[in-house]
Amino acid sequence: MLQIRNSLVSEDILDRNFVCNITQCKGACCVEGEAGAPLEKKELQILEENYSVIEPYLNEAGKAAIKEQGKYIEAFKEEWETPLVDGKECAYAVFTENGTAECGIEHAQKDGKLDWKKPISCHLYPIRIQEYSEFTAVNYHHWQICETACSLGAQLKVPVYKFVKEALIRKFGEAWYNELDRVAQKHLSK
Repeated sequence: MLQIRNSLVSEDILDRNFVCNITQCKGACCVEGEAGAPLEKKELQILEENYSVIEPYLNEAGKAAIKEQGKYIEAFKEEWETPLVDGKECAYAVFTENGTAECGIEHAQKDGKLDWKKPISCHLYPIRIQEYSEFTAVNYHHWQICETACSLGAQLKVPVYKFVKEALIRKFGEAWYNELDRVAQKHLSK
């Protein structure tokens, strides 16, 4: 683990390679798994305030799941996530003609309807964040459905932390990211 300010960063995000290969996985991370996307507390208000802008981008199944379960659910005490459609895809997922899952929230953002891209947990993936009272843990999450992303990342020689640069800056700020990059360069030169 490396320390960047109040964060403990797993060396895996420096050592492992990753480039999302959505043409191969078809957005499986929006469909697979046992839970919705983790949400930060401040994101709950964003969903509440902007749902009317997001809703037109969603499919009928997603809208029905949100109507039934709410815009977010409390999975554990003080831990929130997006609702699922029939225990499968995220209620905010939409599907292209070829069956690729994409984010309805991100579609609204790309159309200039809101300035929030999508939940930070989705934007950061394959990095997972865990907040503790004294520090924030920044870890790599290995998931079999992303094997093609790992292969493509290795082929292109793109470390995880560079693939999610925009999301890391969004979460921690540019100065934090620049410090991580300096540490990574030293680490990777060994």
